[in-house]
Amino acid sequence: MKKHLVVLSGAGMSAESGIKTFRDADGLWEGHDVMEVATPEGFAANPELVLDFYNQRRKQLFEVKPNGAHIDLAKLEDNFKVTIITQNVDDLHERAGSTNVIHLHGELLKARSSYDEKDIQKWKTDLVLGDLCQKGHQLRPHIVWFGEDVPMIESAVEICKTANVLIIIGTSMQVYPAASLMHYVPQNTPTYFIDPKPSMESKENLTVITETATVGIKKVIGSLK
Repeated sequence: MKKHLVVLSGAGMSAESGIKTFRDADGLWEGHDVMEVATPEGFAANPELVLDFYNQRRKQLFEVKPNGAHIDLAKLEDNFKVTIITQNVDDLHERAGSTNVIHLHGELLKARSSYDEKDIQKWKTDLVLGDLCQKGHQLRPHIVWFGEDVPMIESAVEICKTANVLIIIGTSMQVYPAASLMHYVPQNTPTYFIDPKPSMESKENLTVITETATVGIKKVIGSLK
């Protein structure tokens, strides 16, 4: 039976593909205050701005490709059962070949009803005012905004409980509830934390690798059995 390798990935995973990290040091996302473009209140106040913001993010997604770290993680499926739990809203894990990906914070290539959060559909073009669900309600980006529940978190917790190996890559582990997931893996589970500016130090069962995603994942693969 294959070992279950669970990966927690964040913005640093996609940065080397050219996708800017969610929030730069100045607290802005692509020049916008996150409260304007990533909250229900922001959408209510200026829906056109928010829709346009995500339309630009969606267009950017078609201009980038998976990087070596995405591809190396996908190849691990040859020898391990791999589940990727990502905070990223891009589809680069899937495009690299990973087959079991959970998106905690939603997906850019989907839209959902502003009335029924379970009414979700695939969406690759611009989303504008007047694009409605079947029940006549405005569609919105399928993104978990600040202040909203994270619907996939319970599934992610259950997956972490079955991990034989945990890899944390490209995330500071500062954003909750995602940051809590590492505490649900079984005790003594080998854990690797890859980040150029890590917020943790190596200790028993935790190996910190101070590298970018593409370099760090190769070091982890070399030590996996």
